[in-house]
Amino acid sequence: MEYIVFDLEFNQGFDRKLNKTVSNEKCPFEIIQIGAVKLDSNLEIIDTFNTFVKPHIYKEIHPFIKKMTNITNEDVRNAPCFSEAFNMFKSFINNENNILCVWGSGDLKELYRNINYYNLSIDNLSSTYINVQHHASVYFKNPSGKSIGLQNAITLLELNEDKSYHNALNDAYYTSLVFQNIFNDEIETKKYNFDNDDKKIPVAKRKVNYDSIFGEFKKILNRDLNKEEKKIIHLAYKMGRRSKSSTEKNNLKD
Repeated sequence: MEYIVFDLEFNQGFDRKLNKTVSNEKCPFEIIQIGAVKLDSNLEIIDTFNTFVKPHIYKEIHPFIKKMTNITNEDVRNAPCFSEAFNMFKSFINNENNILCVWGSGDLKELYRNINYYNLSIDNLSSTYINVQHHASVYFKNPSGKSIGLQNAITLLELNEDKSYHNALNDAYYTSLVFQNIFNDEIETKKYNFDNDDKKIPVAKRKVNYDSIFGEFKKILNRDLNKEEKKIIHLAYKMGRRSKSSTEKNNLKD
């Protein structure tokens, strides 16, 4: 048995004439990078996986996504399409009995949403997973409903931060470091069911202080945010794809 710690980066559409974000309802967040780290049963890193993905729905990188991830149109222009990248990723996973590890379940949801959009098979794709962020939040005794951010976890564990964040491979690497350091016998796996996740009725959630989040990005970029940038940040947090804290910098590396 092995652990596959993975992370995704996403793109959205942008109408330059209207200066407005646009989304396809069936796939609002299109995957443009897949990064993963493979751990053996002793939690030792034994392999890595990284690929950009050529966008099909939103063919140009959204300006704010570019600023946050440093992914450019040139990076993805000659990259494999999603179906090819997904098959490569499944080959890397290699065994449907391997356990997927993610920083928040949002990446699992968007992976399945992209898979469904292209009508791809999930045969040999493990549905067993561990939400590392949840267990890290328990480890650090965060209040119920308040998840710890990846960078905060790395900092609190006093681990070396020699890579930038908001890069799929780097974030997967950092997630694997946290997993190695907090692992215990009480960590249990779960089975992911996209149909239930996609159809579940939203429940009341704690209020997110977006003013504080915008303030952190303002410090990171050293300038005010425009309305479009605020909208992207709001959508990312609403989707819950990482639930990262507002202190994570735009040069994160996984």
